[in-house]
Amino acid sequence: MAAPALVPVTRQISGRTASAPVPSGPESVQPLAAAVAELPVLDASGRRVPFGALFRERRAVVIFVRHFLCYICKEYVEDLAKIPKSFLQEANVTLVVIGQSSYHHIEPFCQLTGYSHEIYVDPEREIYKRLGMKRGEEIASSGQSPHIKSNILSGSIWSLWRAVTGPLFDFQGDPVQQGGTLILGPGDNIHFIHRDRNRLDHKPINSVLQLVGVQHVDFTSQPSIIHV
Repeated sequence: MAAPALVPVTRQISGRTASAPVPSGPESVQPLAAAVAELPVLDASGRRVPFGALFRERRAVVIFVRHFLCYICKEYVEDLAKIPKSFLQEANVTLVVIGQSSYHHIEPFCQLTGYSHEIYVDPEREIYKRLGMKRGEEIASSGQSPHIKSNILSGSIWSLWRAVTGPLFDFQGDPVQQGGTLILGPGDNIHFIHRDRNRLDHKPINSVLQLVGVQHVDFTSQPSIIHV
């Protein structure tokens, strides 16, 4: 019997749109196709974990990033790293980052960003594709991100430096792949989805935390500036 098709999720909030409550009730929750929940992600040791296992028991905020060489992704994840684990535990929420590189890049990326929450990779981008994550840059104004501290020149130079000093032709993921943000679980339920239209179209972190009842985090402390 063929696997059920992925049900389109229409709950999309752009970077310019005010936050809205997580929908409640069976009529406002979209199911995640079982075939997608069964797709594997890899942890830092290369162990395969079913995507659905990440949010089977509790609600999870799942952030798909562009690629690990992207300075915008780096600075966004640096702010995700500032979320106290106690805040997440109080709300019974898991925070997960998913990239699209080889699993060998997970540990160096965590060391670089200080990120200590859950992180996995989808090297073949199968989950990215099945969730409808965009490829390419859509020309759209996403406003000023509160999480990006570097300007485009210094950030791009830093990304280029990491690329040329790393393994040959290893871009740590498809450079034109965009990411997105989801709130999933418990079980195979999608409560919220935002697909980034371009590299600056990520959701402000506090707006996502608010949706799952996690305390507001002050990201103005411990500024992180790229030095090149």
